Order: sequence, then C-alpha cells, then structure tokens
Amino acid sequence: MLFHHARRATRVNAAGDVVTLEDQDRSRWDRREIDEGVGLLEAAARREQAGPYLVQAAIARCHATAPAAADTSWALIADLYGLLARLVPSAVVELNRAVAVGMADGPAAGLALVDALAASGKLDGYYLLPATRADLLRRIGGRAGDTAESYRQALELAVNAGERRFLAGRVAEAEAAEAEDAAAEDAEAEAAEAAEAAEAAEAAEAKTDSTPPTPGC
Repeated sequence: MLFHHARRATRVNAAGDVVTLEDQDRSRWDRREIDEGVGLLEAAARREQAGPYLVQAAIARCHATAPAAADTSWALIADLYGLLARLVPSAVVELNRAVAVGMADGPAAGLALVDALAASGKLDGYYLLPATRADLLRRIGGRAGDTAESYRQALELAVNAGERRFLAGRVAEAEAAEAEDAAAEDAEAEAAEAAEAAEAAEAAEAKTDSTPPTPGC
C-alpha cells in the first residue's frame, strides 16, 4: 500500500484526468513512503515464503523505485506476474503480465497474449482488455484503424469519468492517425495512377515515333 500511496498526488491531473504511470512526475512521489515500503518488503521477504501479497508488493516496488519509466525492470515484472498467476490464477493477472511482456519483449509479444485472452472470453466486458490491446497497437504503429476501434470499445465499457475522458482523448488521437493514414494511402494511389498514365503516354508517343511513314505521303 505504501508504494501505491506514494504516487497518489500524480495519478490524476488538475482536471481529474488519468495520468498514466509512465507519464507521472516521479519527482512528486513520496520518497519517504517508498523507502519505508522497501524496508518493510525486505523484512517480510526474509521471514515469509513468497505469497501473493509479497509478490504484488515486489511488483509495486519495481515501479516505485525506477528513477524513470525507461528504467523500469519490465522483464522482472513479467516474471513476477508469472509467479503470481501460478499462486492465484486470474485472467486479470494474465492481462497485467501481457502488459509487462509487451514492455519487456516488444508490443507484438504482449499483443499476442492479449489476443489469446480475448479469444478465451474470460475478460469479456472488462474495459482494460480492449484498452490494453489499443495501447499495444498504438506502440506497434501502422494499424491506426484497429487502434481506434479498440479504444472505442474500451470507452464504451469504462464507467469512471476520468478514465472515460482519457480514453476519449486516445480515441481522438487514433482517429486522427487513421485519417492521416487514409490520406497518405489516397495520395499514394493517385501518384501510382499518375505514374501509370505517364508511362502509358510515353509508350504511345514512342510507338508513334517508331511507326514508318506511309509511302507516297
């Protein structure tokens, strides 16, 4: 709880909108609480066998002690979620593991796990499933239409006002990217048609130039 509580001032902005973990201002995290949490976790690890609460605290520690988002030990977090899934089998835990795998091994690896979860039907109606899929697609790039659709699905399922505003913003960004992609495709198609027309005109002109004159003309 100390690790999570240490970030309480940065989870939402002044308007009440969600601020993702990687975008939070870590200089505003309560270092005293984090240090206290590290001490308590290490003491517990010395006297207890690894149970679900200890593993969850270890995951929270990985996030809380990373100096910057890029320094997060995602491979370790993925392993810890794997352990947690064995201790308390849960589709939500598997979804969290998919996020960690996506950050550690690349978004395509995480997306494969998320799509498998979606196919299982275990998280139907859970807004974080399409939201996670959308985020991984956004990181992969090049699939703005799929990204926008997944964000729209998440927006339809979310109920918290702050989360809905965040997702609405993501939908708008993805739809803008989708429109840009469509415009680029149209421009490429027009350029290809123009090139084909130019080639056809050149071929016709070359054929005319190479045609021998009619005798007597």
